[in-house]
Amino acid sequence: MTRSKKIFVALMLVFFVGLILLAYDISRKTTFPGSKPKLKEPLNVNPSENKDTTKSTLSPKSSTHQP
Repeated sequence: MTRSKKIFVALMLVFFVGLILLAYDISRKTTFPGSKPKLKEPLNVNPSENKDTTKSTLSPKSSTHQP
């Protein structure tokens, strides 16, 4: 094997070992979505309450389109 092929194989091995370590690290920090516990109470979503989550400074009158 030539010197350039040896360098290529060594870099390839380092790259793949790095990818395996990275994948292992990420998998340790995440959980499978199917293993999460279900909520005991459903979220109370009340569509009649229109809260301003953007904290807009415009009044509702001026934010509507008028011809």
